[in-house]
Amino acid sequence: MLKKGGKNLLFLGLATTIAFMTTACGATGDNNTSGSVDNANTAGKDQLVVANGGDPNSLDLHATNDSPSAVVTTHIFETLVNQDEEMNIIPGLAESWEMVDDRTIEFHLKEDAYFHNGEKLTAHDVAFTFERAVNSPEVAVILGEIDPESINVIDEYIIQIATYEPFAPIFAHLAHPASGIMNQKAVEEAGSAVGQNPVGTGPFQFVDWLQSDRIELERFEDYHGELPQYKELIIRSITETSSRLIELETGGIDIALQVSPSDRERIESDENLELLTGPTFQTNYMGINSQHEYLSNPLVRQAINYAIDVDLILETVMEGAGEIARGPIGGNVFGATDDLPLYDYDLERARELMAEAGLEDGFTAEIATNDNPDRVQLATVIANQLREIGIEAQPKIVEWGAYLEGLSNGEFDMHMMGWSSVTGDADYGLYPLFHSSVPAAGGNRTFYANERVDELLDAARATTDREDRLAYYEEAQQIIVEDAPWLFLTIREEAVGKRDNVRGFKINPVGHHRFINVYFE
Repeated sequence: MLKKGGKNLLFLGLATTIAFMTTACGATGDNNTSGSVDNANTAGKDQLVVANGGDPNSLDLHATNDSPSAVVTTHIFETLVNQDEEMNIIPGLAESWEMVDDRTIEFHLKEDAYFHNGEKLTAHDVAFTFERAVNSPEVAVILGEIDPESINVIDEYIIQIATYEPFAPIFAHLAHPASGIMNQKAVEEAGSAVGQNPVGTGPFQFVDWLQSDRIELERFEDYHGELPQYKELIIRSITETSSRLIELETGGIDIALQVSPSDRERIESDENLELLTGPTFQTNYMGINSQHEYLSNPLVRQAINYAIDVDLILETVMEGAGEIARGPIGGNVFGATDDLPLYDYDLERARELMAEAGLEDGFTAEIATNDNPDRVQLATVIANQLREIGIEAQPKIVEWGAYLEGLSNGEFDMHMMGWSSVTGDADYGLYPLFHSSVPAAGGNRTFYANERVDELLDAARATTDREDRLAYYEEAQQIIVEDAPWLFLTIREEAVGKRDNVRGFKINPVGHHRFINVYFE
């Protein structure tokens, strides 16, 4: 019998109730961060250099759904609506909107927004974007509820969009980076090369992409909003955390994303640097392929969860940066519950389950990971602990692009991964990962299938009643944790290092950090 327990939850106010289905008003601003001033080196600096932990997979919004790509595309493309720091829905390219019925929203677009190719934003581009998106397996979990036959262009700046059924988290999904509006002419001209030639309405326009090195963006002078204070945004791909730190210390970069726990103290002790930390919506996990000969047995998957000392991993490998994940979503995501079974570290119980599954002698498998050093270390530690129950797990390191492809094809027995509930809503934290209809490319990389979980996730989508949604999500999470398609690891705490003369940057809990408000002193 699994034990019950957990922490109290803080539910965020999200666009999941009727209160958010009203005409929108103005947006909120960004406050400056504190810190000392270094005018000697960077007064008037016109280039911001950011180090990301990986190279984008594609800059085509409908060809991928990964964080390294989204960090770039959020500066090139814009969505109809946005979410502020409290995850409330605020205007984006749509100045206002209204509910026509329980499935249909009418959006009124800004009339002064231009694409980077000089084309003016119109409702036809919005229609083209969503008609294209719903046919993409990579982003169908985000926009697949939109009925393409219902998209109705009223005039150049008014468009109606409807879902197949009432869909509670629709506004949060429309704020997802994958919902950015693309220019029809630019997409058609680029053809298959659209992923290397992005054209949006955002504050920065694409200049160049040196694969596995950097992406260069420049300020779009005809931007309809407030212009950034610097002209060039360079996003470098630096996989090694130690290399990112050295570049930050020497001034080669201004901001380092995804600071390793082992590097935090070094940043804090440097008077020229500043460490920012904050909670995230990301759960780190090891996915377990439910189609594997032995891993398809839930008893084996439960044994794996009992065999891993996650508290020790958090204390040593993660150096206390984050908290234990007792389920697939963290407590700051709407729909999370603390009433979940817990897998305490219990080798005796793990061995009992392996014997019950007829595998007391164990078996051999692999743990795949991309070349992120923290994930490599996690995979190594987990592999060592699994040997205690007879599972000989070999870490396998794969380049990021090939890693995503391999996950989509079901090539790996187990894999290290993270998932951010970008919308702040349990629908996005559960449906893409655990609904049987979702392909691996869309998020269900463990090929998990449970009929009751499908029913609960469908029901939660179809109602706007808050309490009903919470009840559906609670039962779904209890079943998922019992089935154990993941080794539940940690809720990630974000850490970003910056030069002390960088101002205006704030951590985004979903990991899609925005640099438009950054400036130098």
